[in-house]
Amino acid sequence: MGTTKKFETINHTSDVGIIAYGKTPGKIFENAAFGMFSLITDIEKVSEKILISVSIDAHDNEELLITFLNELLYYYSTKKVLFKRFDILKINETHLDANISGEQISTHVISNDIKAATYHNMKIEKITDGYKTQIIFDV
Repeated sequence: MGTTKKFETINHTSDVGIIAYGKTPGKIFENAAFGMFSLITDIEKVSEKILISVSIDAHDNEELLITFLNELLYYYSTKKVLFKRFDILKINETHLDANISGEQISTHVISNDIKAATYHNMKIEKITDGYKTQIIFDV
């Protein structure tokens, strides 16, 4: 794995998914969110006009990641916000604090209207130079 790789797209029947990579638990959460929003729209065209702070609690790391991604999807679906920057400020096995920035959907083209991150085959794995996880999204 190259040190610059954040995520790669995987095909899964009628859903879409990613394999996210990160040197630290915080980086894998940031890269998973980046990958998810890269599937939704051309993330390079999104500006950082809105800043949102999130605080998530869960029973374990996997639940924490899915809850985090679904919290971001809540803002996407109800507040019509696309995110491009994900800063994990504090993280442990059961809690995270993050600052997320982006902008209203407005003129952005939506490639995949993701509804939810799922637990299907989801597991955060320790690899040689960090962590990786596979996430399948409902579209």
